[in-house]
Amino acid sequence: MKLLRVGAKGSEKPAAIDDSGVIRDLSAFVADIDGQLLGDPSTLATVQRALASGGLPEVDSAQRIGAPIARPGKVIGVGLNYTDHAAAIGAAIPERPVVFLKPGTTISGPYDAIEIPRGSQATDHEVELGVVIGQRLRDCPDPATALGAVGGYVTANDVTERNGIAGEPTWVKGKSYDTFTPIGPWLVTPDEVAEPQSLSLQLWVNGERRQEGTTGNMVAGVGELLAYLSSLMTLEPGDLVLTGTPAGVAVSRPEPKPYLRDGDVVVAEVAGLGRQQTLATGMRG
Repeated sequence: MKLLRVGAKGSEKPAAIDDSGVIRDLSAFVADIDGQLLGDPSTLATVQRALASGGLPEVDSAQRIGAPIARPGKVIGVGLNYTDHAAAIGAAIPERPVVFLKPGTTISGPYDAIEIPRGSQATDHEVELGVVIGQRLRDCPDPATALGAVGGYVTANDVTERNGIAGEPTWVKGKSYDTFTPIGPWLVTPDEVAEPQSLSLQLWVNGERRQEGTTGNMVAGVGELLAYLSSLMTLEPGDLVLTGTPAGVAVSRPEPKPYLRDGDVVVAEVAGLGRQQTLATGMRG
């Protein structure tokens, strides 16, 4: 299924897209698209049957589409997880995944604005495969078992303020601004993603393709990443894992580096997971 949340910010209602591409209201069955739903196979099956029946109310397609999951308990990022990205920025392939956390307040919708921080000169884009946890996972050594804990996949953009990373002991400052994790437009359940390691990723800025890659170039695949993360922390339903970005980010390009500026249109897409379009807006006051 393709699950989404529709409505004004803070008042989104759960929905799904049927086989005809029509958005259908799920409010009669579930309160929200969140970890509780993704961790409940019985309710998911009920929703799928109701969606297939064609009897669910249609949602006005002109309504705002919000982030496809309610605010996650944890947003976990993974750095330097694509061989081509590491090579492009001159970094060594890490022996173990590079892990960082982002606040839940960074989450925004697929068509919401990216707010460039005040004084920023180096806000960068990173198209990524986002993995949403569906089953609790703790200290799981087996990647295949860990992969079974996935509740869904999303297109994500791990926006980064590079000056907040340079010279800092952690990446927190450069990753934590509001709106720095646009996700969606949909959450796609795992039954529709046959092989998460064969998905193409692309990102354009003002119509120019900046990033193009494939999840096949991940250093650690989705199952391996989840197994490793579960050895560090308990992964809970609704948590979001950002799995790394392919080559082409602004920091890897020649001077003057094409960082995001006020008015830039950023389009990000992961094959089968939908395309998001966000507008970078001027330095916030």
